[in-house]
Amino acid sequence: MDKALLARVEKQAWFHRFPRALPFTLFGIALLATGLFVNNFERLDRAANSAQLYQQANDLANELEYKAAENTVYLNAAASLFSGSEEVSKRQLSDLIADLGERAAERGVLGVGWARWMKAGDIEAFQAEQREATNAPDFTIRPVPISPFAEMAVIAVLAPDTESNHAALGYDMYSEAKRRAAMDAAISTGRASATAKLQLVQDFNRETRPGFLIYVPVFARQSTDRRWVKGPLKGFVYSPIRAQEFLSAALRRVPHDDINVQLYDGPVQASNKLAESVIEGSQGETTRRTVVVGDRTWTLVVTSVNTRLLSPVSRLSLLAGILVSLLVLALSWLATMRAAEDRKVLEWLTQQNAIRLSLTRELNHRVKNTLANVLSIVSLTRRRSRSIDDFAEGLTGRIRALSATHDLLSQRDWSDALLSEVVTSELAPYLDPTDSHADLEGPDVALAPNDALSLGLALHELATNAAKYGALSTPNGRVSIKWRLTGEDVCEVEWKESGGPPVKAPERRGFGLDLIEKIVSHELKAAVEMDFAPDGVHCRLKVPVRDPGTFAIRQGREG
Repeated sequence: MDKALLARVEKQAWFHRFPRALPFTLFGIALLATGLFVNNFERLDRAANSAQLYQQANDLANELEYKAAENTVYLNAAASLFSGSEEVSKRQLSDLIADLGERAAERGVLGVGWARWMKAGDIEAFQAEQREATNAPDFTIRPVPISPFAEMAVIAVLAPDTESNHAALGYDMYSEAKRRAAMDAAISTGRASATAKLQLVQDFNRETRPGFLIYVPVFARQSTDRRWVKGPLKGFVYSPIRAQEFLSAALRRVPHDDINVQLYDGPVQASNKLAESVIEGSQGETTRRTVVVGDRTWTLVVTSVNTRLLSPVSRLSLLAGILVSLLVLALSWLATMRAAEDRKVLEWLTQQNAIRLSLTRELNHRVKNTLANVLSIVSLTRRRSRSIDDFAEGLTGRIRALSATHDLLSQRDWSDALLSEVVTSELAPYLDPTDSHADLEGPDVALAPNDALSLGLALHELATNAAKYGALSTPNGRVSIKWRLTGEDVCEVEWKESGGPPVKAPERRGFGLDLIEKIVSHELKAAVEMDFAPDGVHCRLKVPVRDPGTFAIRQGREG
């Protein structure tokens, strides 16, 4: 055997004991490394997303304040214009809306209105004046205050002239608490002021649409000592704004495909929510910003949304890592299988070597036994023979008997021989299909090789004597060979002749009797009973029935 191969395979023997250990260990290490790389990429991606989230929140807060300031600028300009006018006309507001352009509607501004500041006692005169000036016979102030001294801020003009805006005319905004608080703040500061979250008059009797209003007070201008000073309050110029559309307008200027946005009037509470923009995905990091609109503080909540499980770089890295891991698994599996095959080759070579050694020892033993038997046969045949022809004939027959049994054993790879086959082989010349002189009966019994050879010699001698002097020498003679198991390890073979010439006990011991009683009984390790009865020879042999494992050389080793 190749010693280098033996040494290499022995060194790799642990592959054989644990064939899956190395492939799956390397596969796990490769996957672990892939996971570390992906985790690192994800950590960097989260840091980048966090910075992007803060930037988006800042940009959105600035955009909201910018759009509110843009509306306030137009309202302040209108307030300056209206402060020197005797009365505010619909045309003036329409011109202002035209200056604001289409962008006003896009950011949720429903228009620009004028709210007349007045006392409850002036309702009748104001209604009549408005019906005549606006050609609107249905102009009615609502709600009507209880006290004639109550102060009111009645919507007198609202442009553009849409159906929803027309329905808002005549509404006393000072009668509602949230609007009144914003107007009081505007009067007190002289600046623009925004209301809390509320339902716009234009959206009454519709689905809930949170909105807010921005008021700018308009004071009459008076000239004193060549200076213009603030006079009495004339009213308010204002803009009604839908909060959701206002937020959507700001989002159009800020990338928002991966964020959720909630806008609250004041603290973050469900009742304070003005508007939101939500997309599907798992919630990530959240940041908050303060937005000031008309001296009112809003809270902007921006949350990152993971719309994908992994970033593109991480997905690519994971895919590449899995492919590399599978490649490592395949290569290590092939290497392990090669080592396992080498181990099998080593075991097979070792087994074959052991079989060859066993066969050699067995062959030597059997050859010695056979030669010893042959020498005994030659010696006894020579002493008992009366002539050369008699010696040659006797020796040839006995050698053929040995050869016949050898042929049976060779056909079965010297593993065993069936007792019935041994009997049939030795009595083959006398088993005529049309008129057989022998009766064979017994179970299937497997004999060890040496026991089969000894039994074959004994049967040969009995058959030869019967053919010469006994039952097989006459046409009517018969031989009965029966065998049976008398124990787990013993089979009794009975030879009985009948129908032949009368038998007399031999005056001197012949070679056949010596062969049976000395050689055969010695090999079978059991006494042979010979009875020369007048009606025919009667012989009993006891053959050992051994465990196949005690004599099979190849059986169980090559399988």
